[in-house]
Amino acid sequence: MVNLRELIKDKKRIVVKIGSSSLQHKETGDMDYIRLEKLVRELSDIRNQGKDVILVTSGAIAAGKKAVGITEIKSESNSHAMAVKQACSAIGQARLMMTYNKLFSEYNQVSAQILMTKNTIVDNLNRYNAHNTFTELLAMGVIPVVNENDTVATYEIEIGDNDTLSAIVAALVDADLLILLSDIDGLYTDDPRKNKDAKFIDLVEEITPELMEMGKASTGSGVGTGGMSTKLIAAKIATASGADMVIANSEDIGVLHRIMNGKNIGTLFASNKDDNFDLVGFVENLHK
Repeated sequence: MVNLRELIKDKKRIVVKIGSSSLQHKETGDMDYIRLEKLVRELSDIRNQGKDVILVTSGAIAAGKKAVGITEIKSESNSHAMAVKQACSAIGQARLMMTYNKLFSEYNQVSAQILMTKNTIVDNLNRYNAHNTFTELLAMGVIPVVNENDTVATYEIEIGDNDTLSAIVAALVDADLLILLSDIDGLYTDDPRKNKDAKFIDLVEEITPELMEMGKASTGSGVGTGGMSTKLIAAKIATASGADMVIANSEDIGVLHRIMNGKNIGTLFASNKDDNFDLVGFVENLHK
């Protein structure tokens, strides 16, 4: 029998997603520079093995809110709340990239910023150009740092969470592995925070409708936007596009190199490439 974990060692193009709650101190909301530095070191080491690496990162809005002293976005109108959110994103994205650039440069890596919305995928020309940009950056040995473009995104054109965005990126660039770093160990039969009898699932060979039903939207933090539901949607996109996907706990960022070394960590969703999978159609129907 093929050991799917062992095969991870040979993956060539890896997308790693990290959530907001993994990048901040819970007590203050400030950036956790130790965790960020460890993340960058791990990604740089994977890149030094000759593999392509793409990072999908959250944290722009949270960083912007912290910078201007906003703890909660409150407004009398939805349009004004959206404007505040977008302004915080503009502030925070610059700070986030400044930090990533500085840290990556310490490990002799070049990073680049790519901001996306639903239109990046749905529009044929935009998708073509985005694919070409990713391709050239990876050919140059650059590590693209991707986030949703919250400064311009509205409900109509937002992807909405970076679990889904990371899977879309994996599909766009023909990645063979997607790793979601989160505040949970992986997939359980139920929410382990509420049900002590919930059982851990270390391997998913097929994503069934029953499995998707298990993904009740629940998240362990007030910072991130994704729960298990978004992770299962990401798994559906990634595996149908031909990539394996692993959900693992980001409490120890060193989990990355252990996953890459074939250790049995987190939940592995085995790739199940579907030549009829319509990425554009899938993205168009998000939130519908």
